[in-house]
Amino acid sequence: MAEDDVSRPGMTLAAVLLGFLTLPMLMSGTTVALPRIGADLDASGAALQWVVVGYFLAASSLMLVVGSLGDVLGRRRVFALGAALYTAGALASALARDIWVLDVARTLSGVGAAGVMAVGGAILGATFTGAARNRAFAAMGTTSGVGLAIGPALAGWLVGAVGWRATFACFAAAGALVWAGTLVMPRTRPTAGSGRIDLAGGIAFVAASAGVMFGVNQASRHGWDSPAVLVPVGAGAVALAVFVLVERRSARPVLELGLLSDRRFVGWVLGCAFVAAGPAGVMAFLPTYLQGVTGASAGRAGLTMLLMTVPVLLFPQAGARLVNRGLPGRVLIAGALLLIAAGHAWLTVLEPGIGTLALLGPLATIGTGMGLAMGTADAQAMDRVPADRLGMAAGLLNTARAGAGTLATTVFGTSLTLLLAARVGDAATAARITAGDLSGSGHQADAALSSEAALFSEVWHVMSWTVAAGCAAVALAVWALLAPDRRSPEKTSSSQERRKTRSQAA
Repeated sequence: MAEDDVSRPGMTLAAVLLGFLTLPMLMSGTTVALPRIGADLDASGAALQWVVVGYFLAASSLMLVVGSLGDVLGRRRVFALGAALYTAGALASALARDIWVLDVARTLSGVGAAGVMAVGGAILGATFTGAARNRAFAAMGTTSGVGLAIGPALAGWLVGAVGWRATFACFAAAGALVWAGTLVMPRTRPTAGSGRIDLAGGIAFVAASAGVMFGVNQASRHGWDSPAVLVPVGAGAVALAVFVLVERRSARPVLELGLLSDRRFVGWVLGCAFVAAGPAGVMAFLPTYLQGVTGASAGRAGLTMLLMTVPVLLFPQAGARLVNRGLPGRVLIAGALLLIAAGHAWLTVLEPGIGTLALLGPLATIGTGMGLAMGTADAQAMDRVPADRLGMAAGLLNTARAGAGTLATTVFGTSLTLLLAARVGDAATAARITAGDLSGSGHQADAALSSEAALFSEVWHVMSWTVAAGCAAVALAVWALLAPDRRSPEKTSSSQERRKTRSQAA
């Protein structure tokens, strides 16, 4: 089997981390620029929203395919191609004079982002082992968290200071630096037995994931029973069935279905997916609640969200240290999910007029759960995978996270609207409240505002309890999936090795 050259791990880590810093920034920060883009290009509606949706759908639907291509074609080569496509797309976005050109450019950037993020994790998995792998993936989790956390603030500052075109140009420059980093990466070679690309499987998976995600994204506007949702979701389900049939017969599949027969690997994938899905609704919709119900400014709402994002930046390294010092990964991921559940249950303190200090506990608890699992969970999953399937595994983990996050965000927002509609008896009013528009004038309007704020808080409590129960249930499922096999000496041997290592270190 061909092995990756690991003679320059520090340079490899720096190049991958730069990609995981800048790409999430552009993913989370572009929404800030949409009003300016719409005004400059005379765009609105679906065409304008595709500036965000196109990037996200391309990135999330291609991660598994691109990760497997890294195993087939060589990981550094695919990583470099991804960085180049991302850079070209960002530069074309800066120069676009038409909204459809911008949409195509953003989708191209999403394709490149899939290459960098899926293969980047595989490169780290091949370059580092043991405790060093845990530290490397913890650094990846921290860096990605920084990008997601500061992306909107940085993009907002850049858009205000230099305009949206120059903002895209800045991200193009960052992408060029990521590409340049591949020049100092150790060269990688395709793994043994690679050479044939599973084109049919790749097309089927992209069609399945894109169809489902596109349909789910339409639910907030059209409702779950609309043809705009059911048709693409149904087509995606059919494509998924075709994908499974193709993979069973493929000599070199995009997804080795045998990986899913390892219950512990499935447990890690499930855990990673719900660490992303659990907090997704809070991240997307709590700022709207704070601005609409409590009257907070956009700046104050953004600062309040730091109560959740700062722990995401601080705790990945803590999670890695705990595992390296002997804490079972099973305890870490189940504990992280329970923290996210507890934070959502605590978030039922949400009410009109609530202050920032009262939100410290619940938001910090959710953020701590996210931070402890970020990166370290990936490293534990990689330990279950053969070296020639690391790209495939990294792509699957990223796909699971992105898909679960998309689904959770959409379901959370749609459920808020439907619960409100059941209480106020009017879908348009419910949509207005969910969007944070609780405006009015005069005494009667003040009374209506107070009533709407109370109803909005009530449905938030329902969703918070629902997410808390779901995360707690998944924590139990993950705990069961990651249980050691009593007939296997693996647990005893691992414990003896850890004791031996600590004894030698002492």
